Amino acid sequence: MSHPQPLTPEEKLADAKKQLSLPRIVVICGSTRFMTEMTEADLRETKAGRIVVKPGCDMKSPHELWSDPAEAEAEALKVRLDDLHRAKIRLADEVLVIGDYIGDSTRAEIAYARSLGKPVRFTHPEVDPDA
Repeated sequence: MSHPQPLTPEEKLADAKKQLSLPRIVVICGSTRFMTEMTEADLRETKAGRIVVKPGCDMKSPHELWSDPAEAEAEALKVRLDDLHRAKIRLADEVLVIGDYIGDSTRAEIAYARSLGKPVRFTHPEVDPDA
């Protein structure tokens, strides 16, 4: 007699989203130089009925939360924010990459999303590193 395999965490999350009748969740990725475009994409995706998650901090713009002159503190914050963004990718059903430039962080996010089997869309498909 065979026993059913227990659900993976990913399958449990997908099942919970279905049971809750959650709309599709889109995570926005890209360089923070495109924060204005990310806000516009957020509006468009929300209007289309999707839940949107995106970077919450632009460390390239001055702010008291990361103005600490200790470089190690800023680097630790960047590591925490990168971990948080990977969690957003795990939560999402798909990824939307904003902008006509792909840096190392965004390239790593795309690879991570694809390793999880997440579909990835681009506002500028020509920058897809796997195209």
